[in-house]
Amino acid sequence: MRICFLTVRRVPPVESPLLVEVYRILESGGFEVESSIAEERVTRPDLLRPEHDLYVLKSHTELSLSLAGILHGEGALILSPYPACATAQNKIITSRRLRAAGVPIPDCWVTGRPAQMGRAAQERPLILKPYLGHRGEGIMRAESPDDLLAMPEPGSPLLIQHYVLGPGEDLKVYVVGEEVFAVRKPFSGDSFTRAGRPCPVSDEVRRIALDAGRALGLGLYGLDVIEAPAGPVVVDVNYFPGYKGVAGAAPLVAAYVEAYARGEVDLSAHPRETVI
Repeated sequence: MRICFLTVRRVPPVESPLLVEVYRILESGGFEVESSIAEERVTRPDLLRPEHDLYVLKSHTELSLSLAGILHGEGALILSPYPACATAQNKIITSRRLRAAGVPIPDCWVTGRPAQMGRAAQERPLILKPYLGHRGEGIMRAESPDDLLAMPEPGSPLLIQHYVLGPGEDLKVYVVGEEVFAVRKPFSGDSFTRAGRPCPVSDEVRRIALDAGRALGLGLYGLDVIEAPAGPVVVDVNYFPGYKGVAGAAPLVAAYVEAYARGEVDLSAHPRETVI
């Protein structure tokens, strides 16, 4: 069987250690493994057809998602399914899916004009996020209505959340199928490059994590969780994270990919498709 991993350009341009190990394990099991970075190729979208038995979507770029959408329409097997990945990338739709599934999230709003949120900013600080953002890019914090007035007009819709006060660290939760792991680390602009400290997963966090995956139709995914005084709150979701800090992640991921390729994993019970 042939597997193609749709990956992202890295800086510096070296392959993810997790993926290198996953490739090795899959190849030792008899799979042919390739990787492709959409931005480094020239593709005819009108001629694009599936050439592999499985595509694994590791990239979050708009081009990668667009090509995955074409492959999905042509009947390709994709992990995770394109509709689930497109939904997870859209913070607006994700917020609705999570709230409907009973997953604790901050109160949130959507708008194209931050100044309209002045009344909410009087009550408590706000976090403003580009609705298709990734890795913390473009996130802003408003402490007052004046902060909102000083912000430039956004180039895309914003998801605005109540700021959730936590212990000063994020809880990064990683899921492979039914296995749930967690690490703690301070949030920063480059925190996605840091491994964090492994920590136990409470029953409540495990339940929240699995509920989120079922709500979005994902099997390989991560959650950003704030441990608020009233309980854990999910502030972001991403498909196929780096699993940094999770010991033994590569064999688990490789086994999950193999099981999906062989039809032993069923994510078809996810909610109705959302095409972005």
